[in-house]
Amino acid sequence: MKVMVVGGGGREHAIIKKIKENKNVTEIFALPGNGGIGADATCVPIGAKDIEAITDFAVKNSIDFAVVAPDDPLVLGCVDSLNAVGIKTFGPRANAAIIEGSKVFSKNLMKKYGIPTASYEVFTDAESALQYVETAPVPTVIKADGLALGKGVIIAQTREEAVDAIKSMMEDKVFGESGSRVVIEEFLEGPEVSVLSFTDGKTLVPMISSMDHKRALDGDEGLNTGGMGTVAPNPYYTDDIAAECMEKIFIPTMNAMNAENRSFTGCLYFGLMITKDGPKVIEYNCRFGDPETQVVLPLLETDLLDIMLAISDGRLDEMEVRFSSGAACCVVMASDGYPKKYSSGYEITMPRDKNIYVAGARSEGDKLLSAGGRVLGVTETAPTLTEAIKKAYDTVKTVSFANAYYRKDIGKRALAATKNTSN
Repeated sequence: MKVMVVGGGGREHAIIKKIKENKNVTEIFALPGNGGIGADATCVPIGAKDIEAITDFAVKNSIDFAVVAPDDPLVLGCVDSLNAVGIKTFGPRANAAIIEGSKVFSKNLMKKYGIPTASYEVFTDAESALQYVETAPVPTVIKADGLALGKGVIIAQTREEAVDAIKSMMEDKVFGESGSRVVIEEFLEGPEVSVLSFTDGKTLVPMISSMDHKRALDGDEGLNTGGMGTVAPNPYYTDDIAAECMEKIFIPTMNAMNAENRSFTGCLYFGLMITKDGPKVIEYNCRFGDPETQVVLPLLETDLLDIMLAISDGRLDEMEVRFSSGAACCVVMASDGYPKKYSSGYEITMPRDKNIYVAGARSEGDKLLSAGGRVLGVTETAPTLTEAIKKAYDTVKTVSFANAYYRKDIGKRALAATKNTSN
C-alpha cells in the first residue's frame, strides 16, 4: 500500500513512524516532509497548501491512502480535492475543518448546542471591540477568528494589553485576514487538558489525554510558542472528568456537526480547561495537535493505519482502540531565541535508535542541519510518568546542535498534580 502524508513537521514525523509499523505499507511519501523525515519516507518538495499539486501527485503516483495532517490544507479543502479523484483520505472536509478555521463558527456552534465554553462576544470592527474592552473584566482573552499559526490568541492581563491586541489584529493586520473578526471571551481558570479523538462522524473514541507546555521558558514564563513539550496522560483528566467530557462535550460536538451537515471525520482535538464549574472547551482543532501527537501515538497499541482506514470507511465502531497503561514525555529542542529571532543551519548529531521526531531540519549531503524554531521532539515512554520524564531528559543529553534550547521542567506540573491527587 502506498501512503501519502501531507505536512512537514514533528507531528507528521510521528504519524509517519507509526504508519510504518503497518506490514501492508510498501511506500510512504511526505509532502513536503523535512530532512529528518527523509529517513522514514520519500520527501517530495510540494508545499502543504498547494492543493492542486498534491492532488496531481497522488493521482500520478497511484496513492492508495492519504493523510492530511496540518490545519491549513484541511481548511483549504485538500481532503475534498483528494476525495474528488477517488483517493481515500484521513481528515475532515473543508466544511467540517471550519471548526478550527473559524473561532466565530466554533463559539457559535457551542452556544447553539449548549456545549460548555467561556462566554464571548464577536466583533467585526475595531471601534466596537475597543469600546467593549473599556468595561470588560480583565484578564480577558482576544482571539483572531481565522488560522494564525497557533499564535492568534492573546491573554490580555490589563485593558492596555487588550487595546494593543485588538489594534494589532484588526488595524495592523498582524495575522492578515484572520484578524478581520475577533472573539473577545471570558478568561477561564483551571488546569488545561488536551484530548485528541478519532471519529468517523458516527462513533467517537477519545485518545489518551496530554498536557502541553506552551510558554517558552521554565516555570511557564515567557512568550507563547507552538509547544515546548508534552506529557501523557494528564493527571487532571480523571475518570470522572473523562465521563463528563464524553457526555457534555465530545458526543454533543460530533452530533452538532452532523446536525449542521458538516459531519467531521478524522482527528478532532479538544482543548479543555477544568474549571470550578466543570470542564469547558477552550478551542477545537481539526487535526492532530503538535506536540501532543508525539506523546499520544507512542502509547497507541492498535495499528494507526488500520484505525485511519476504518474511519475513512465509516466503521470505527468495529475497531478496538487500545492505549498502553504507561506514560510518555516529549521535550522539544528548539533554536535559542524561538519564538522570536533565531539562527539555524547547525549540524545535528543524535542517536538513530531513539524516538526523536524531527520538526525543523534539512539535509545537506549526509548531514542533518537545524532549519526552524522547533527542531526536534525527544520522546520516551515508560511505565510511570517519573520514569518517562527522566528517560526523555537522559536522551536529550545525547543530542546536540549549536544554539539548542529546551525547557528543563517539562512534566513538573503533572508530577506535582499526580502527588496531590494520590494524597
